[in-house]
Formats: sequence, structure tokens, C-alpha cells
Amino acid sequence: MNEFFHISILLKPCLDALNIQPDGVYIDATLGGAGHSYHIANRLSDKGTLLCIDRDDEALENAQTRLAPVRQRVRLCKSDFRQLDRVLEQQGFTQANGILFDLGVSSPQLDHGERGFSYMQDAPLDMRMDRQQTLTAYEIVNTWSREDIRRILFEYGEERYAPLVAAAIERRRAQAPIQTTLELVQIIKDAMPAKALREKQHPAKRSFQAIRIAVNDELGAVAEAMDKAIEVLAPGGRLAVITFHSLEDRIVKNAFQKAAQGCTCPKDFPVCVCGKKPRVKILTRKPIVPDSGELAENARARSAKLRVCEKL
Repeated sequence: MNEFFHISILLKPCLDALNIQPDGVYIDATLGGAGHSYHIANRLSDKGTLLCIDRDDEALENAQTRLAPVRQRVRLCKSDFRQLDRVLEQQGFTQANGILFDLGVSSPQLDHGERGFSYMQDAPLDMRMDRQQTLTAYEIVNTWSREDIRRILFEYGEERYAPLVAAAIERRRAQAPIQTTLELVQIIKDAMPAKALREKQHPAKRSFQAIRIAVNDELGAVAEAMDKAIEVLAPGGRLAVITFHSLEDRIVKNAFQKAAQGCTCPKDFPVCVCGKKPRVKILTRKPIVPDSGELAENARARSAKLRVCEKL
């Protein structure tokens, strides 16, 4: 097994946001390298419980060792985080006192070339967080229509050269299947104008992000999970969510605002007839971002944003 470890982003703000009660029930919905999980569990008493959810077998296997000192307070659960309500019920609980989502791709998934997430290392086109699922980056790149590829590159990667890249992919795969990450990187580079290649950001970054999001249905999962997380929070419980790009952040922000909204009756109604009450209080009107010290230690934290709400 590869070593599965990464630096926990916005660690102190997350721990402070969760307002951890020693005997409470908490969920780390994105176990990853188990850094956040370790520190949450370390603040629990033996009466407290932390449910750790991940669909990556390597993450779950690594956590057996990483969380050994606090293992009696931790339950490892293989699942998609969009099923967190079911996981909570299966573990014998009805509510959680705090839930954390760290929506970034774990550093080991990026660093271990064979996973196919990185545009810096050669590997088969995979990008699956759960290796048991059937859809891979290879299938998207080689079998999806040119229009569908253009759409995901533009919508999920905000790639302004999406039409050029999609067309180049279609031309190349007509000759032979596109097999590896660096082969795809070269196709992307060749499709772009010279000025795009001079930009500071790697030319394949946006396209790889888009394909990864599509492989793992990341945006659909986030939207569904936010609703379920808010639903299962106990009164006074906190939901803390770290996002890394604008699409995720928009989903989280909108979910929080919707849950914090009360009456939706037209303003000219003399009395409320809808009966809707706010479900949460938003604690971060502006997202919390890493300070200069954290950025100096971990460049991958650069785009991180933390939003927090509390169940009413």
C-alpha cells in the first residue's frame, strides 16, 4: 500500500468551527489522509464517536494505522458521502453534533501517479476515487461525444478553450484510443494557442479538473450531501465545508443560504402563509481562507475556502 498522507488544510479553523463536544457524534465525510479525523477524534472522550467516510480503499486502509491512537472513538465507513444519512443510521445514530467536508482531492491521489489524477505524471486514464466504479477518465475521453466533452470542460473546468480541446481529442482518438495522462496532456497543449501556453497555470489543469469531476460526479454529490448533512445535524450542531473551486463553493453557499432562509411568501403578503422557518444560521458571511503562514507551508491550500453554519 502506498503511504496515504497529506497536510490538513485550515485545520485549526475547522476544529474551532465544529465546536467539538467530548461526548458528541461527529462525521468526517471526507476521510482522505485522516489528518482532520485524527484531531477531531483526539478532542473526543471515549464516550464520543467519529464516523469517517470515504470511498477510497487506500484511504480507509491507511486510517487503520493513522488513527490507531484514537481508534476506539472512530468508526471507518466505506461509502459515498452523499449517503451520510444512511451511514449515520447504520451506525446506530439519528443525529450528528458536527460534520466536516474537505472537498479537495487528497494529496496521495494526486501524488501517486498510477491513480491518473495528475497531469504531471504518466499513468493510465483513471481518476476514480472509488476504484470499484466502472466509469473512468478513459471512457469519457474515448467514448463521450465531442459536445459532451466540450460541455464538461467548459462547465466543470471553466476552460475557455474547451471547443479546441474537445475537437483535438476527437481527432486523436479517431486514430487510436487515448491511453495515458501525459498523452492527453500533449493533446491539450497542442490544441491551445501559444498565449495560453505562456500562462502561469498548467495548460491541462482545468481540463483534468473537469474530467475528474465528471468521473466522480463530484458536483452532484456535493449538492445532495449538503441537504442531507443539514437534515441530520442536531440542534446547535455545526457543518463545516472546505471547497477548492468556485463551482463547489457556489453549491455550498447556495445550500447554506437556502437553509438559512425563512418565509418565502411574497413581500406584499400581510402574514406568512408558507410556514417556512430557517433551519440554520450561517456563521461565515465571508468564507475563511488560509493565512500567509499556512500558504507558505502548503501551496495546495491557496484556493481553499471554509464555510460554516449551525443548525437551529
